[in-house]
Amino acid sequence: MDINFNKNDDNIRLLISDMQKRLKKIHKGGGEKKIEKLHSKGKMTARERIEYLIDSDKDSFEIGSFVGDEMYKEYGGCPAGGVVVVMAYISRVQCIIVANDATVKAGAWFPITAKKNLRAQEIAMENHIPIIYLVDSAGVFLPMQDEIFPDKEHFGRIFRNNAVLSAMGITQIAAVMGSCVAGGAYLPIMSDEAIIVNKTGTIFLAGSYLVKSAIGEDIDNETLGGATTHSEVSGVTDYKVENDKEALDTIKDILDKLGAVKTAGFNRVQPKPPKLPEKEIYGIIPENREKPYDIHQIIYRLVDDSEFKEYKTGYGKTIVCGYARINGWAVGIVANQRKIVKSKVGEMQFGGVIYSDSADKATHFIMNCNQKKIPLVFIQDVTGFMVGSKSEHGGIIKDGAKMVNAMANSVVPKFTIIIGNSYGAGNYAMCGKAYDPRLIVAWPTAKIAVMGGEQAAKTLLQIQVSALKAKGKVITAEEEKKSLDTITERYINQLSPYYAAARLWVDEIIDPVDTRKVIALGIEAANNNPDIPEYKLGVIRT
Repeated sequence: MDINFNKNDDNIRLLISDMQKRLKKIHKGGGEKKIEKLHSKGKMTARERIEYLIDSDKDSFEIGSFVGDEMYKEYGGCPAGGVVVVMAYISRVQCIIVANDATVKAGAWFPITAKKNLRAQEIAMENHIPIIYLVDSAGVFLPMQDEIFPDKEHFGRIFRNNAVLSAMGITQIAAVMGSCVAGGAYLPIMSDEAIIVNKTGTIFLAGSYLVKSAIGEDIDNETLGGATTHSEVSGVTDYKVENDKEALDTIKDILDKLGAVKTAGFNRVQPKPPKLPEKEIYGIIPENREKPYDIHQIIYRLVDDSEFKEYKTGYGKTIVCGYARINGWAVGIVANQRKIVKSKVGEMQFGGVIYSDSADKATHFIMNCNQKKIPLVFIQDVTGFMVGSKSEHGGIIKDGAKMVNAMANSVVPKFTIIIGNSYGAGNYAMCGKAYDPRLIVAWPTAKIAVMGGEQAAKTLLQIQVSALKAKGKVITAEEEKKSLDTITERYINQLSPYYAAARLWVDEIIDPVDTRKVIALGIEAANNNPDIPEYKLGVIRT
């Protein structure tokens, strides 16, 4: 291996080490004291509940670990958005699990908590897989109620989705393992089956203090809405259990009895590992994100037996398309090529940039995968579409629009892996979050923004300077440099994959060697939904 390989390898290992340190802190939730307090009540933490619940011999994938990262500092933060979401198997049934973390503000819902819960329900809906709610929440975080309560994508959407999931025949099971108050009380009751833990689980629209204030009635919380009340008096819950483990065992028992489901029938054979070592990816991605590299070398280390059947090899070379298998599943891969290449007429083309011929090739390939019912995997390292008079006169906007149209209307499941740059319209064309990928993840090397940091900072500075000049103010070279440094620092922070993951623009940041696992779990989930509509495109300019 050459010195650059070793430098690149060291760089990614450091990035992964930083990611793991961040995760270790996040996994502590509200901290050791809060965990001890939970344990003293005979309760398990959200992560302990999930660990006990899921099949240990099957792969699992946490979604949204970094949600809320560096947000809500004025309220002490909100690790993982106060809720843990995992895609995993329970009694051999693939599920989405949503567990409130009661160590974070008693499991209260911040705005980002609602967004994460909605994302979990969206995944269950798209893939027709059961969703399990482990409820332990104090309800809406009142200081921010105006940002979580009334709008379309706010708290109430959760219960609308409960109803829609039920109508779709998607299994929902709720275990009330702590507080379940106010509007949140509807979630377990709108699920198919509801379990409640004796002495720790409570369900009511208003707690004892509010009842006293509202109607003058004196009553304790247990009598008002405890396990005995709802299992023997109101009939609201279906199972009364004595502790967390019994509640989780009940969920396992219910799922163990589920009938078989129809599948989409995506093609799968016996999985094979890549011939080339996956960890060599670490040495291929350049430490300097502007340096070129060959995307084929990444693909060969992600796909089964390192076999990749490339489509239109000699045409549109800044996008690489082709067929392969990942953990046995047939996939179509659309990946940005970062090498400087020659076009069909011998002109040099910049790596990571989408040209007209690349967009044309990708459009046709995406259409082929939809016709053949082959899931699509997009591997992003893109700076955008080519600009300039030659590209504009050649119809780059028209060709880019064709690619976006073909991708946006895809009916096969799409999965997006952001391994490097994800800028501007390139993010859109390569199936960014706005285009409904079933899962979208980033490597620690990812950068996500409308444009690169240096270009954006200089553009913003020019706007700022022009505005000052219009007011008759003159900015000195020193002031200009200081302003540029401030803008650059702020913008570069926003390029970080952690900034994106905190806001759920990506589902997770992953170690590159986990990419195969995530894609395979995603396709396994997607295969549970047999309803693949006919592939149709909108109006395309030719």
